[in-house]
Amino acid sequence: MKRRLFIASSALAAVGAHAQVADLNDAINKAGRQRMLSQRASKAYLALAQKVETRSAQQVLDKSIALFERQLTELKAFAPSPAIRGTYDALDGAWSEFKRELTRPALGKEEAARIVKLDAAVLALANQGTTQYETASGKPVGRLVNIAGRQRMLSQRMAKFYLAGAMQIDTTGSAAEIAKARAEFLAALETLRNAPEATAQIRQELVLADAQWMFFNRGLQRLEGAATSPALMSDVFVASENLLAIMDRVTGLYSDLKT
Repeated sequence: MKRRLFIASSALAAVGAHAQVADLNDAINKAGRQRMLSQRASKAYLALAQKVETRSAQQVLDKSIALFERQLTELKAFAPSPAIRGTYDALDGAWSEFKRELTRPALGKEEAARIVKLDAAVLALANQGTTQYETASGKPVGRLVNIAGRQRMLSQRMAKFYLAGAMQIDTTGSAAEIAKARAEFLAALETLRNAPEATAQIRQELVLADAQWMFFNRGLQRLEGAATSPALMSDVFVASENLLAIMDRVTGLYSDLKT
C-alpha cells in the first residue's frame, strides 16, 4: 500500500515543472489543477486530523499548498483578459484565507469543518477561471482538457468527503456529495473514452483509471455502510492519490493535442 502511494506521489512530482503557462491548453490544465488542489489540501488536512497516513498526508498538504501558489502566480500572469485576471485576483484572496486555516496547528473537528467550508470558495473561483480559459480557447480539445482535469478534482473531493464523514462532519451531506461526484466522474470517463480526439495512449490510461476506480469505489462504499477504520481510511487515501496520478496524465495527454 505504501509503495503504491509512493508511485502515485512520484507521478505527480513533475507536475508544475514548467515555470510559465505555455498556451491556452496548458492554462486550462493548470487552472483545472487548482480545483483539485483545493480538495486535495482539505483531504490531507482531514487525514492528519484522524492520524491517517500522517507522513504522506503532511507531504501531500505541503506540496499542494506550494503548487497552488506557484500556479496561481503563473495563471495571473498569463491572463489574456481583465475578466480572467479579476477571477484570479479574487481567488488569491480566497486562497489566502484558506491557507491560513490549513497551516494552523489545531486539527480538531471544529477546525476540520471550517476547512471543508472554506475550500468551497476556492473551488468555485478555480472552476470559474478554468471555464473562462476554456472559453478563451474556443476549441473542442479545450473542453476535453477541462473535463479530464475535473476528474482529478472529483477523485480528491470524494476522498475528502469520505474522511469528513468518518469524522462525523455532516455525514448525510458528505454521503450526498460523494454520490453526486461519483455520478459525474463515471459520466465523464465515458465522455473522455468516446471522444474522437482520444488517442490509443489516452484510452490505455483510461483502462488503468477504470481498474483504480473499482478499488477506490469499494472503499467509498464502506463508509456508506457505516463501517470505517484507520485502515479503511488509509485505503481510500492511497487509492485517491493513485487515481489522481492517472487522471493527471490523461489531462496532460489531452492538453498536448494540438487540434
